Amino acid sequence: MTIVSFLSRRRRVLALCAATAVLHFVTIDWLGARLGPQQSTAVRPAPSVMQAQLRLALPKRSASSEPPPEVKQLDKAAPKAPQARPAPRPAPMPQPSAVAEPAPASGALSDPLAGLEALAAPPEPVQPGAAAAQAAVQSPPDAAPGSADKQAAEPPPAPLSTRRYKVDLPPSAEFEMELKRTDANGTKWSGVAHMSWQTDGSKYKVGMEAGISMLVTRVNLLVLGSEGEIDDAGIAPLRFTEKRRGRAQTATHFARGDGRITFSVNERSYPLMAGAQDKATVPFQLGAIGRADVNQFGGDIDILVGDEKDASIYRFLLVGEEELDTQLGRIVTWHLARPPKPGSYSARLDVWLAPGMNWFPVQIRNTEANGALTTQTITKITLSGNAGK
Repeated sequence: MTIVSFLSRRRRVLALCAATAVLHFVTIDWLGARLGPQQSTAVRPAPSVMQAQLRLALPKRSASSEPPPEVKQLDKAAPKAPQARPAPRPAPMPQPSAVAEPAPASGALSDPLAGLEALAAPPEPVQPGAAAAQAAVQSPPDAAPGSADKQAAEPPPAPLSTRRYKVDLPPSAEFEMELKRTDANGTKWSGVAHMSWQTDGSKYKVGMEAGISMLVTRVNLLVLGSEGEIDDAGIAPLRFTEKRRGRAQTATHFARGDGRITFSVNERSYPLMAGAQDKATVPFQLGAIGRADVNQFGGDIDILVGDEKDASIYRFLLVGEEELDTQLGRIVTWHLARPPKPGSYSARLDVWLAPGMNWFPVQIRNTEANGALTTQTITKITLSGNAGK
C-alpha cells in the first residue's frame, strides 16, 4: 500500500467521522428545541400552598339576660292517692344517718394520685338550700288537718325551660390530651387523657379516661361515661357514670319518661329540661351549637347539667377568639367560659372550641375556688367511622 492511498483512506475516515458528529449535533439540537418546553413545564415548581386557620366573625354581644333560674328539687316520689293521716306521735330522738356523704377535701393534695383525681372534671356543684327544699316536701308534725292530702295531691313543679338552640353535632372522633394541674399550694402534676365521641346520628356514646402513665402500666384516676340519644335539642343523655380512684362508681339517670334527673348516691330528683347535659357531653353540645349557628354565642348559653349528685344550670359566655399553641400546631379557637355562680358552684370552667376542626373541644380548664388549676390540651385527633359503637 502506497503512502498516497493510505492518506486518502484516512481522509475519508476523518470526513465520515466529522459528518457523523455534525449529524449528531443537529439531531440533539432539534430534539432539544422540541422537548425543551415540556421539560421546563414538568420541573416548574408548584406554587406554595398557604395553610390558614378558619377565622369567623365574632357575633355581636347581646345584653346579658337575667340570672339563670335555680333548679329546685322535685318530690322524692310521684304523687300518690290521699291517705288518712295517723295521729301525731312524739318526735323520735334524732338518729345518725346510715350513709353519710364525705365532706369535700380541702387544702393541698398530698400525693400525685390524689392530685390528679380532679383532672378533667369540674367540681361537684353545691345546690343552695338543698336541705330546706327536701324538708319542704315533707309534712311538718304539727300540720293542720287535711294539709297532707292537699300536699299529696299537688303535682310536682312544672319543668323549667331554657333557651332552645340549633345544633349540628360534630363527627365521631377519638382524642388524646395532655393534662396539667397546679395545686393551691403551687405543686404541679401532669397526666394524660383519652376522650371518645361516637355517634350515628340517632344515638351517641362518650367516654373519658384520665390518669398517669407508669413504667409498665397506666393508672386511671377518673373515668367518665355517657350514652343516650340524639333529639331536636342535641345530645340527650340517658345515663351518666363517674368512677374516681378509691370510690365506688356513681350513676346519674335522665328519666325522660318521668321528666326527672335522679342519682344513685341519693334520693334527690330534679326536673329534666330539653337540652340537659352531663359533665361528659357539655363540651360536645357547645360545639354542636357553634356548628349550627355561631351567632347563638352572641348571648348567654344556659345548659342544665346533671352532675354526680346534683343538677344546676351552667351559664356560658363567649370570651373571644384566641390562638392556642398545641402539639398539633397553632389552633384558632373560640373561648367560652362559665364563671363561678355564687351559692351554686364556685369553680370556673373554660372550654376552647376549634371552628376549623369541626368545633371540637381542644382545651378544657377548671379553676377551683381555692386556686387549683387543671388544664387538658389536645395532642391528637383521629376521626372515627365506628359511630355508635
